[in-house]
Amino acid sequence: MMTVKKIGFVGLGAMGLPMARNLAKSQYSVRGYDIRPNAAATLIEVGGEAAESAAAACSGADAAMLMVVNLHQAESVLFEAGALEALAPGAVVIVSATCPPDGVVELAKRVEATGRLFVDAPVSGGVVGAESGSLTIMASGSDGALELAMPVLNKVGGKIVRVGDQPGQGATAKAVNQLMCGAHIAVAAEALSLAEKLGLDMAAMFDIVSGSAASSWMLKDRGPRMLIDDAPVMSAVDIFVKDLGIVLEAGRGAKTALPIAALAHQLFLSVSGRGLGGLDDSQVILAYRSLQGRDGGRDE
Repeated sequence: MMTVKKIGFVGLGAMGLPMARNLAKSQYSVRGYDIRPNAAATLIEVGGEAAESAAAACSGADAAMLMVVNLHQAESVLFEAGALEALAPGAVVIVSATCPPDGVVELAKRVEATGRLFVDAPVSGGVVGAESGSLTIMASGSDGALELAMPVLNKVGGKIVRVGDQPGQGATAKAVNQLMCGAHIAVAAEALSLAEKLGLDMAAMFDIVSGSAASSWMLKDRGPRMLIDDAPVMSAVDIFVKDLGIVLEAGRGAKTALPIAALAHQLFLSVSGRGLGGLDDSQVILAYRSLQGRDGGRDE
């Protein structure tokens, strides 16, 4: 069976770029592409290459790894931009974008029809996990596809969990994960906005909740950014508008009520609807400040 030596990596954003760097540092031949022309600069510094197109990145590669925004972009990269046909015969396509499970199933069918393999491998762990190579990866696919992809996944993830042998099962697991992530961020914002409204010392309040039974990974990560002006964007509000939309779609398909996910989605959507969807997702706290009549400010 072939082994992966050359990787085409498409999507060099906040998470994709450090993932591609980790692969390049692991002695893979990595060619990266992103629609932003300067995105690959630091990839080159660690021995990777910059490609002028998705097809060029994947030309002759044994694997294509897609860390794009959504299913539409994955389809565009593979079929419209020509990345799939540019791959070596028998190559594996690894899709790490958060996508609707049904869409992943159809995407895999189209890829496999060309004789290539497909791994559904969404990730969790944020920019910190991407930089440290410690992402949690929810992988599904055939035995052959995962055998080929696993050495690659091990270089970007610290925990790879096989959730099934069919594409779409990884995406389903990611939807469940994102339900909890989105709800945790929203409830953390609710609690901290209440503390602000009541005039508490916010540094002391955050110290209390982040070190008590009330804590969560999302609170510790997003909480500090909720309390500063001009928070750096690590993951945008619009990402959770998309991801929680996928969660609700999965719930509808299963005829399962998801009231907390629906409310969290509305909160993120309310911030996005004000033209602020590009802000860090911690800024869902702005929804609560607005409800409290504080017009987005931390002070009354």
